[in-house]
Amino acid sequence: MPRPLRPFLWLLLLVAPIVHAQKIDRRALVRRHRVVLTRIDTLGALTVGNGGFAFTVDATGLQSFPDAHAHGIPLGTQSDWGWHRFPNPAGYKPAESHRSLVVAGRRGAYAVQPKEPGRAQAAANYFRENPHRLQLGNVGLDIIRRDGTPATPADLTQIHQELDPWTGLITSRFAIEDQPVSLTTAADPQHDRIAVRIESPLLATHQLRLRFRFPYPTNTFTDAGTNHAHPDRHTTTYTPLPGQRGLFSRQLDQDRYTVTAQWQQPAAMQAGAPHTYQLIPQGGTTFEATVTFSPTKATQPAPRVATVLSRSAAGWRAFWLSGGAVELAGSTDPRAAELERRIVLSQYLTRVQCAGTQPPQETGLTYNSWYGRPHMEMYWWHSAHIALWGRPELLRRSLGWYARAFDPARALARRQGFAGVRWQKMTDPAGGEGPSSVGSFLIWQQPHPIYLANLLYRQQPSRAVLDRYKSLVFATADFMASFARYDSIAQRYVLGYGLIPAQECFDPATTLNPPFELAYWHWGLQTAQQWRRRLGLPLNPRWQAVIDRLPPLAQRNGVYQAAESVHDSYSPASRYTIDHPAVLGALGMLPDSRLVDTTIMRRTLAVVDTAWQWSHTWGWDFPMVAMTATRLHQPEQAIDALFRAVTTNTYLVNGHNYQDKRLTLYLPGNGGLLAAVALMCAGFDGNHTPNPGFPANGQWQVRWEGLRPMP
Repeated sequence: MPRPLRPFLWLLLLVAPIVHAQKIDRRALVRRHRVVLTRIDTLGALTVGNGGFAFTVDATGLQSFPDAHAHGIPLGTQSDWGWHRFPNPAGYKPAESHRSLVVAGRRGAYAVQPKEPGRAQAAANYFRENPHRLQLGNVGLDIIRRDGTPATPADLTQIHQELDPWTGLITSRFAIEDQPVSLTTAADPQHDRIAVRIESPLLATHQLRLRFRFPYPTNTFTDAGTNHAHPDRHTTTYTPLPGQRGLFSRQLDQDRYTVTAQWQQPAAMQAGAPHTYQLIPQGGTTFEATVTFSPTKATQPAPRVATVLSRSAAGWRAFWLSGGAVELAGSTDPRAAELERRIVLSQYLTRVQCAGTQPPQETGLTYNSWYGRPHMEMYWWHSAHIALWGRPELLRRSLGWYARAFDPARALARRQGFAGVRWQKMTDPAGGEGPSSVGSFLIWQQPHPIYLANLLYRQQPSRAVLDRYKSLVFATADFMASFARYDSIAQRYVLGYGLIPAQECFDPATTLNPPFELAYWHWGLQTAQQWRRRLGLPLNPRWQAVIDRLPPLAQRNGVYQAAESVHDSYSPASRYTIDHPAVLGALGMLPDSRLVDTTIMRRTLAVVDTAWQWSHTWGWDFPMVAMTATRLHQPEQAIDALFRAVTTNTYLVNGHNYQDKRLTLYLPGNGGLLAAVALMCAGFDGNHTPNPGFPANGQWQVRWEGLRPMP
């Protein structure tokens, strides 16, 4: 006999048709958060792109003044495929940076950064810096004043620039000596190409010229695309092509790529300084051009500018009409409009910069951080929201990296004495490992592919999804079970020694059982077992032994500690209240489990809130706190976390999450915000509270559609 529905379920059935009867006007929602700039703002640079290619512009709508932006948000042109290696004349080998260490009871080789000068240190530095992501080229305006001298940023007046996220178009208007200039800029959603339409009387007098300038990469932490100090180390060859086209062939050491320009009105290409060219229009007041970046020579002409602008508008319209949407209009809480702005612009930025075929770096496709290399512990923060917002096809693109990196990850696990595959921390498109005395001991990136593959299965629970990712899930779990060390005295499995938790201020030699990693290990192995059940396979006994004997999270005085090996986590003298408050992730990113006591976690959240040194945190920490508060049914704290007044929780006019002068944009913060908002709206498995992350105080009017609940 069927069980009767509970009263609250009857209520949801009655209310649901009313809630969803009036769909969100997505165009109005998105367009009310257009970005408008009326002055030069080096932190306000705007970007167009397609997920695997991005082009960032200044107030002119192109990359006209890159030096002025070098210490703000740089004017970058980057792609998934654009990578470079410096020569290796000394013949360094990766093994030269390896050190033999005992980790989790097993001796293995770990890629570290030796402190002592010598060949080992030089080898570690080389493989940390190589390969690195390339700045592919600068496309800007050369603006000539009446007296024949080049214009500077100070010469721009009457600035009005606008990014319309609904179309992906940037329109830029300004004046030079009272002469108007107008540009429209877009990226092709199907190719690594930009299109620009320029309108100005200065075109007819040759005072506006399209400039192409190609930098050389740096071997530094960042690369803003402004290094022109080594013209002899690379070559740029220009070849005219039929049909008002020209090909720039680039060679940097052993790496090559091409840039193809195509223009629709008469113009002449003129060489200037090394690696610099000007395309000079030959009359008229309108000039249109496309620029295509490619790892190989383009064989077909580009479409006309109008076609690219139309493709951009159609592609972005399709994006915004797909998946999820959240509207906060009508809310009286003064923070609502700003939260809605952050939500919309974070979707735009992560679609532009984090939806390609490679896991993104933390600064996306704008400029390099950590040499342009992806950090795989950040992949969850970059990408989990994509599935939660109902756009799984975009997540599948970058999740394919794991298949390409599978063999290097298996070799990494074997050389350290473990089974399965150990996922690299600081890596590259081929799955190489960047030596790091911190990264080599991080483990919380390991369960990410299980989590993300499971999100895809939740949206499409089919045999096809299980078969596609089963090898990835099972090999990942094999390492996890192998890494857990059996403590025969306590008859339990432990994590440590020889690890650094997500909160990176710990000594790997003395750290045991950090709480987030313990909870993630438990959840990940359980989920891998669920995949075996779905496939009709028997449970893996090795995994189950670890699941059954992982210890509870360490606590003291009813509060979870930063690790079992630490006993003064929150005292005034503690050095463990900086960096990520990862203890909260055990119930923020993850569902409730037998390892987590929600009463203790509630007290832990309260202690962390007051004891933490919030000035020493990162942009994704605030969404993580909001997720934990949501799961604990504390919506006021969730909202407060998203608006904590800390520099690293700053969101710029263009929507970027600012950290500091080194990291002027930080996309894990944007991705984390979207993941948190999905949880705050759609909830999580077992939750029955509508909009559990928003206070039911009458000040929040929350409408959403197309979101998926978290596990």
